[in-house]
Amino acid sequence: MAAPAESTSETPTNKKQKKSKNTEETELQTVPDGWKEPKFSRVDNPKGLLEESSFATLFPKYREVYLKECWPLVQKALGDVFVNATLDLIEGSMTVHTTKKTFDPYAILRARDLIKLLARSVPFEQAVRILEDDMACDIVKIGTLVRNRERFVKRRQRLIGPKGSTLKALELLTSCYVMVQGNTVSALGPYSGLKEVRKVVLDTMKNIHPIYNIKTLMIKRELANDPELRTQSWERFLPNFRHKSLSKRKQPKKKTVKKEYTPFPPPQPESKIDKELATGEFFLRESEKRRQKMNEIKAKQAEALTKRQEQRQKDFIPPKEKPVVKKSKPGTTPSAKDGRRKKVKS
Repeated sequence: MAAPAESTSETPTNKKQKKSKNTEETELQTVPDGWKEPKFSRVDNPKGLLEESSFATLFPKYREVYLKECWPLVQKALGDVFVNATLDLIEGSMTVHTTKKTFDPYAILRARDLIKLLARSVPFEQAVRILEDDMACDIVKIGTLVRNRERFVKRRQRLIGPKGSTLKALELLTSCYVMVQGNTVSALGPYSGLKEVRKVVLDTMKNIHPIYNIKTLMIKRELANDPELRTQSWERFLPNFRHKSLSKRKQPKKKTVKKEYTPFPPPQPESKIDKELATGEFFLRESEKRRQKMNEIKAKQAEALTKRQEQRQKDFIPPKEKPVVKKSKPGTTPSAKDGRRKKVKS
């Protein structure tokens, strides 16, 4: 009897140990406020890169003038990271490649994103922010999501909103820069914001209004400020919008009711001989049959003649006259007459 008592005494301690382990894990997972990753410097990679790597992208014709103007600024910004950039106006392409002095291996990828953003009509002032450590970019292709061109233009305009109000609200909530141009949506900002921007853009192209997603983002922003609710589930606070199909199929005026299915074929229609056998005409002689037919014809003719005569006689029947009502003269009413008689008697 002593063994089970020992096991029961050990169970609560094990539970406490498990709880303490879980709390330690959650503490390790959470990032402390105000913490930033240290910058990558030449001390981290003093020998530099082994091989040269390069990336190239094409740009549309209408961006040629702007890129020509801002290209010295692009070269200066990439020169700080020791990355060379070349602009080819004949081919319409931009190329970036590393040098012997390049020490940051991720710098070439940032330079690639920079030229991509410039090609997608993002202004240089915003595109340069991609060279920072906390920044990332995402280019969402929306051209193939909607087949009908008119519908695509309407949904793209819905994403921008009246005077760009919807896009501005999305930028404020996600702390990202969003640029809608042609068949793509370019976004620049932190990773968490880019994830939300992509979701909103794809939902808008699926005919879900962006105001619903903006409302959920506003609620999430308020909940994130509360330290007690950070570790809890937010599903109970978030609104659940259901897609309602308002367009109902038009019902036909005359509905054909389907008959119940039966495996048996329909009954065979009666022939002329069957009908004669049922009435007994089959056993009559030919002379009698002829006589019967003649009598039927004569009866029909007599009915038709009487109808015709009735219709002819309608014209000669006089219409009913209304009874004539005699109009009484003024002053000859029975009350006036009685008054005169009384005067004569007196």
